[in-house]
This record gives sequence, structure tokens and C-alpha cells, in this order.
Amino acid sequence: MMKKNPKIAIAGFALEANSLSPVSIREDFEKSCWYEGEVITTLARQTSHLPAEVTGFYARMDEIAPWTAAPTIVIGAPPGGPVIEAVWREFMQKLEVGLRVAMPVDAVYVANHGASSAEHLDDTEGDMMALIRAIVGPGVPVIATHDLHCNVSERTIDALDALISYRTNPHVDQRERAAEAADLMVEMLNGLKTAKAFIRMPITPPSVTLLTARGPYADLINMGTAMMQSALEGPIANVSVSAGFVFSDLPKCGMTISVTSRGDLNAARRCALKIARAAWADRGRYVPDMLEIAQALEKAKQTNLPLLFADVADNPGGGGRGNTTWLLSAFDEAKIPGVLLGVFIDPELAQRAHLAGEGGEFEAIFNATESQFSKRYSAKARVLKLTDGECVGRRGIYKGKRFSLGPSALIALVDTGTRVVVGTFRRQLCDPAMLEMHGIDISKVQVLIVKSRGHYRAGFDEFFPEAQIFDVDSPGLTTPNLKNVDFKRLTRPVFPIDQDATWTEPDWAKGLL
Repeated sequence: MMKKNPKIAIAGFALEANSLSPVSIREDFEKSCWYEGEVITTLARQTSHLPAEVTGFYARMDEIAPWTAAPTIVIGAPPGGPVIEAVWREFMQKLEVGLRVAMPVDAVYVANHGASSAEHLDDTEGDMMALIRAIVGPGVPVIATHDLHCNVSERTIDALDALISYRTNPHVDQRERAAEAADLMVEMLNGLKTAKAFIRMPITPPSVTLLTARGPYADLINMGTAMMQSALEGPIANVSVSAGFVFSDLPKCGMTISVTSRGDLNAARRCALKIARAAWADRGRYVPDMLEIAQALEKAKQTNLPLLFADVADNPGGGGRGNTTWLLSAFDEAKIPGVLLGVFIDPELAQRAHLAGEGGEFEAIFNATESQFSKRYSAKARVLKLTDGECVGRRGIYKGKRFSLGPSALIALVDTGTRVVVGTFRRQLCDPAMLEMHGIDISKVQVLIVKSRGHYRAGFDEFFPEAQIFDVDSPGLTTPNLKNVDFKRLTRPVFPIDQDATWTEPDWAKGLL
């Protein structure tokens, strides 16, 4: 029987590290999520900036039985470059102190993104999980939830009793996966011992091929989900098919299959092997379906239907800076009517709009300071709306969660009427609230350009059906054209970058029934 009122430690580190992006500093975390100690418990039971997984875990444990939370530290930053060494060391030090103070604990729940790295360290998750295991010992359940874009190392798997990754992309199941972690933890507190199987595949799918509503990745997710069983049905407790995040550019990047069973190692291995074989046989379907910019312009000219174009190569949700001007300049210079673009991340431009005031006109200089992909574009603009950027999401990945764009503005380019939402803090445009807070009626928008890779689909599907949505190929830090990326440390060969990539089944597969 489960111990009465079990004490469960809580920890989390959320960063999707793009090696091509500027390093992530302490300020990036402070503006997004940095909480320590008991305030985590308070915030977990209300609308807050905490990851949805944390709130979901608390909610499910509160439903099951009395328990005692022992929160240590939970921090997160928008996708960006590897975290600087000082921040990572501070996080690990506070995690260690917090966990040792909380001891003895009956279990540990970890809410990580799973694709982090530090400027001095590749396998941050592996180090984190090894530290937790070293402190709590071998008999204490340690369960982690990860984004499905996680880069999973063998060290991480070895230290955990179970890894549970998302099953939806766009991500709308964070709370559900946390609840699943809570349910499995209760099983372990009642005596269950898990067994794990793990397979790494030489496949790094382009981001736009990883939707879970349809396509090759959806087929794998559905296969794994169908093989999962309740405690009364059989041994397979969880199947996590993690696609990886290739822009981390690390040896541990790539698709992984993690299967957790209720003590039956061979059952876990058979399950993992079946999925791995299916993934390899189907690898040829991971081909991006995108429009060239010129094709997007033609579609906009030739139809009266509202259209959504996604600037997937400049996705702040994958480490993009949210400030490339390829689509902005193309649509503006082509004088396409009814265009709205968001969110363009430019703190200096947002500040200038605020100085001009609502109704004021000024020379809008996008990217006054240029970088590799972020070129300057200038046009006379009128300020239509100013906000502080503070909001609560209503759909998709941000639903029910607080977020901030920082000081933001809706401006209109005077000559063409093209409207642009300009923000200060990096956020991908994935929630209608980001536009609606600026007084925009999305149902009346003719052409919407979003700086996002896929999460916009869960936010804007109420306005734009699938047939009116297009991913656009343009330069940027998150381009799905992986052959255009100069990878330095990615293990090669890997499909689809290398068509001659091969996969060898694990040694334990020999003779497995």
C-alpha cells in the first residue's frame, strides 16, 4: 500500500537549446519563469507562468490522495541558445540544496523540456537526472515529463524510472502527460518496479513533418499509444516516441523510442523494437511540404479566401529571433491587401512606437541593428494600438497560462496598410490572444503571417482550416531545410540529411520473440 501522505519533490528546467542562437542568460529565465521553494506550490494551484506540466501534476495528485509537495526549483526560458555556464551551475546548486533539505522524499517529479544544453555541457538533462538519483538513492521513484522535441541521452534514461513525453504537436497535452506521470508514480509508491527499453534512431525529422494529426510521425505516436496498457490490462505503462530537436546540434539529437513497462523488460523491448522498425521503414516520408515566397504571393493574389502563411524558419519557439523581414518585405512590396504579421520581435521598434503614441506616425525601422538573417526594412507607420504585452492565453499551448510580449504595439505601414504586431519579448505567434489584445478581429483578417513553426495550428484553426494554411520556405535559424544548416556536432550519417544513413538494431534484439 502507498505510504500515507507521500512527500514528492518537484523540479524543472525548460529550455530548447538552438546552437545557432545567442546564448540564453539569466534575464531570459527571469522574464519567463524562475521560481524557488514553496512559492511553486502556491503558483501551481492558480494561473501562473509555471509550465503546464507542473500545474497538471499538482492537480492530479490533489485528486488522488493527500500528499506533501517538496518544491525545489523550476525555471524556464524561451527557446534560444545554450544556457550560460553560470546559470546552469546556479540551477544545479539550488536543486541540490533544495533536494537535500527536503530529504527524505518518497518520489521526485521532474518537468523538463528535455532539449537543453549549456555552453560548457552537452548533456544537461543527464547531469540533472544523475544528481537527483545520487541524492535520493536507487529505491525512490523518479519520473520526468519531456517535450516530444527532447534530445534523450542514455544517462537520462538510466537515472529515471520512467520518461513520459508529449504525444501532441502542436503541444496541448502537457497537463495530461503530467497526470499520467502522477498516476504511474502512485503505482510505484504502491510497490511497482519499472523496466525500460530505449532505442536511438539515425533520423532527425524536419520540424514541419512532426505534426501529430497526420503524417509519418502521427502514425508512430498512434502506434505507441495503441500499445499502452492500464495496470489491469498488461505491462506496457508508457510509450514515448520523441522526435528530437536537431538544432541543438549534439550527438544525442535524433528520434528516440522510450518504453516503460511494469517490470517486464522483454515486453518493453518488443514494443520499442516494433516502433523502431516501423519508423525506419517509413523514414522516406519526412519531407517538408513548403511554398517558396513567390508561390505564397501568388496564392494570396489568386484567392479571396483568408489565408495563413507560417514563417517557419523564424520560429521563436525553436530559437529563432522572430525578426526576419523576408516575408514582411515581400508581401509589403507586392502590395498584397489585408496583411497582418505577428509577432515581430524588435524591442527598439516597440519602444519607438510607444514614444510616438496611439495615432502617431513615425519611420518604422525593422532591425535597426542587423544580423545574419535579420535584415533592415523601413516604412512610414502609424500606431494603432499599444499594450503592456501581459495576457493569459486562451487556446493551444498557452491556454490558461500567463505570458508576456513585453511592451507591444500594433502598427500599420502607411503606404500599403500592412499591419504588424511588434513585441519586446520573444514569443511565437501561437495564441489568438496575442492579436486580440491589440484589438484585432481575426475573423476579418485576409492574410495572416505568423512567426511560428507548428503551434499556431492549435491556436488559429478556428479561423483558418487546413486547406488555407501554408508553411513558407525562407532563410532563418529554424529552417526545415536541414541540408542548408552547417551542423558541427550532429552524429552523421543521419536521415534525411544523409540519404545513405543506415540503422542497426540493438544487440538485445537478436532472438527476441
